[in-house]
Amino acid sequence: MGGRLKEAWAWFRAFRRTRPFWGGLWCLAAGAWIIRSMFFSFVLAVSGGWSYSAGYILGGGLVLIGLVSWFAPHYRTLLGIMAVLLALAAFVAANLGGYLLGSVLGILGGSMVWAWGEKAPRRARGGRRRASATASAAS
Repeated sequence: MGGRLKEAWAWFRAFRRTRPFWGGLWCLAAGAWIIRSMFFSFVLAVSGGWSYSAGYILGGGLVLIGLVSWFAPHYRTLLGIMAVLLALAAFVAANLGGYLLGSVLGILGGSMVWAWGEKAPRRARGGRRRASATASAAS
C-alpha cells in the first residue's frame, strides 16, 4: 500500500507542478462561495431574472474556469483575465460577490492563473546542482 501511495503522491506532485493548480483552486473556491451565497431556490433563480440567477451564472463560470485551467493550462492568459472579470462582475451582481470573500478569492485565483509559468522539472537527488558555479570558480 505504501508504494501505491507514493506513486499517487508523485503523480499529484507532477500534476500540480505542470498546471496553475493553486490559482485554479482559488477560482473553484470563489465560484463555490458565490453560488453558496445565493440562498434562492433554483426555480426562483431561473424564473426571477438576472438578479436572482447572477450568482449561479458567475459562480459557475468561476468553477468552470478553475477546472479548465487545470486541464488546459495553455489557455492560462485568457482564463486568468476572464476569472478576474467574472469576480468583479460578481461583486456588482451577486450579493457583493459572495459577501466580498468570493470576489477577493476570484481576483486572487485569476491573477495566479494569469501569472503562472511552467516550472522546470526537478533534478534527481544527488545530481550536480551548481555545475556552472564550480566551472566558473575553477577558471
